[in-house]
Amino acid sequence: MLVLSRQRNQSIIIGDNIIITVVDIRGDKVRLGIEAPSEIPVHRKEVYEAIKRENLRAAQLDPADTHPLTESTSSQPPSPPNSSV
Repeated sequence: MLVLSRQRNQSIIIGDNIIITVVDIRGDKVRLGIEAPSEIPVHRKEVYEAIKRENLRAAQLDPADTHPLTESTSSQPPSPPNSSV
């Protein structure tokens, strides 16, 4: 692991197109600004791990156990509510 010291408004560059800037420091929290191409996903670690777990879980599902969202019990749209006063 590379460990760098940076002050507010200082940056590091990863590759040619990812810039991480220290935006603010308050007590034991550091706010970072991240500039990256839109095709590169940027997530907090705990969010990334949750996505990974969910993808693994979904990959283990049997397609027969899932129900299409577009499946309908009726071929006609529901009728509008009665608006008599």
